Amino acid sequence: MRQVRIAMAQINTTVGDLEGNTAKILHAIQRAKQEDVDIVTFPELAITGYPPQDLLLKPQFLHDNRLALERIIAQTDGITAIVGFVDQEDDIYNAAAIIHHQTLLGVHHKNYLPNYGVFDENRYFQAGVTKHIYQIGDITFGVNICEDIWYPEGPTVIQTLSGADLILNLSASPYYVGKPEFRRRMISVRAADSVVVVAYNNLVGGQDRLIFDGGGVIVNQAGQTLAQGKLFEEDFVTADIDLDDVSIAKLNDPRHRKAVLQMKLDDASMCQRICAEPLPARRNRPVLTPTCSSQDRKAHEPALSPNMLRAKEIYAALTLGLRDYVRKNGFQKVVLGLSGGIDSAMVATIAADALGADNVVGVLMPGPYSSQGSLDDAHALVENLKIHHHVIPISPIYDAFVAQLSGAFEGRQPDVAEENIQARCRGTILMALSNKFGYLTLTTGNKSEVSVGYATLYGDMAGGLGVISDVPKTTVYALAEYRNLIAGFDLIPRNTIEKAPSAELRANQKDSDSLPEYSVLDEILRAYIEHDKSIDDMIALGYEPAMVKDVVRKVDKSEYKRQQAAPGLKVTCKAFGPDRRLPITNKYKG
Repeated sequence: MRQVRIAMAQINTTVGDLEGNTAKILHAIQRAKQEDVDIVTFPELAITGYPPQDLLLKPQFLHDNRLALERIIAQTDGITAIVGFVDQEDDIYNAAAIIHHQTLLGVHHKNYLPNYGVFDENRYFQAGVTKHIYQIGDITFGVNICEDIWYPEGPTVIQTLSGADLILNLSASPYYVGKPEFRRRMISVRAADSVVVVAYNNLVGGQDRLIFDGGGVIVNQAGQTLAQGKLFEEDFVTADIDLDDVSIAKLNDPRHRKAVLQMKLDDASMCQRICAEPLPARRNRPVLTPTCSSQDRKAHEPALSPNMLRAKEIYAALTLGLRDYVRKNGFQKVVLGLSGGIDSAMVATIAADALGADNVVGVLMPGPYSSQGSLDDAHALVENLKIHHHVIPISPIYDAFVAQLSGAFEGRQPDVAEENIQARCRGTILMALSNKFGYLTLTTGNKSEVSVGYATLYGDMAGGLGVISDVPKTTVYALAEYRNLIAGFDLIPRNTIEKAPSAELRANQKDSDSLPEYSVLDEILRAYIEHDKSIDDMIALGYEPAMVKDVVRKVDKSEYKRQQAAPGLKVTCKAFGPDRRLPITNKYKG
């Protein structure tokens, strides 16, 4: 029987931390040896972290990355390891090193370079053109990288037709809502179409705006899941593969046999085969139990509706993204304003879950228009979360500002200028605490507000990370309901969820005074921002023309604000920032 034991080390790397990333790789290799693994794989660019961006233009960085690879090669006695690194030959390549028993057997250069959304790999890398398969004893496999497997006509097809029974894919595929399941189905289709086992190892962890969800998967030649990695956590996933089953499946698939024949007639398209001597057989190795428990519901967790399952996924992503942004950038604690509203309550709750309550500082900053109900809600949240807090009223500061500006404002009625002074007083207080104690300031604006500019530059936009700036307001409510559901009580106060949202910057103010209801606004914003619908398209969908035009005008007008905003964690298919690159100076209306 031809059997191979493979492992996927689903590790959380840090861009630029060559030493730390290498240590994680070496630790996983040692574990793989202890578990009698034949081949262990790592995520895309595991040595450098992903995406390294303009670090790739630093010659010393490329040199140090290669030195790290040499250290890893030296520790691979008795095992095969597939490690992502940057290869520099005639040019720079996103590469995978195929290492066998302390020897660099070969290198795969990524064929398909993504250059859309958050990706700009063509800026740095050349695309690989060659494809290989590797034969170690009676085990034949191909290696490819992330985007290579997303294309139906990609390297997987040629590698399989050239004789590979196993495809090892190293990936760094960033998260957006729904993508883990979409990706899993895609891998299943690729495996079944090519009649090959696919081991898809995906990076996990936060890197600036991006969140990598892990969820690596090993799928057999029929498209069935053999083992799956955890979502949003590091993991070590193993599976025993019976390669004879793959051979039998190929023999019984006339499509595959005809395609192989055609390949042989066109010999130039065949993959080069690189061979190596097998390692000593591991005898009496017990067969592994498949590890597909990554998303099993915990015994104490209530059954969740589809909407709550979606909220659970987003919440886990935001928690990981925040934790890694804070820790990887050297912060210990975070500070944020607590208004008693849903957005600041949500961010505080995520922060407490991500970092621990002792590392979260909430600041209540009541002003001239703050309601007692909002103050009560903020105090209740602090008590529920057990976080540190300060109460710093802004009215004296605000009054001093207004008095100082009275001469310059003479003859003008109070308006948005006075409202924004309140927000800027609060922003100044938060940044002062950040400077004094080394806290990272979190902004609390949601995607709906950020989209239409319902935020104050240098006020509530002041901070180092926008935790929910890619989360629509309606989804914020769903996240609150999810968190309360798993808490078993109203961790986020019920009044915070049910009261009409308000910035409380003037008397009797409500968000709906300036904006459509969020249930409608979010649909329009999704159509315009995420799906690039025109004004006419949205009117044809049944939305009121004046409303559509007003929303679009506000979105376009606020581009200058967004380009000064803190980076935000990406959880939708199109977030502001690298995903959506529009000019500030822009006369096009449509």
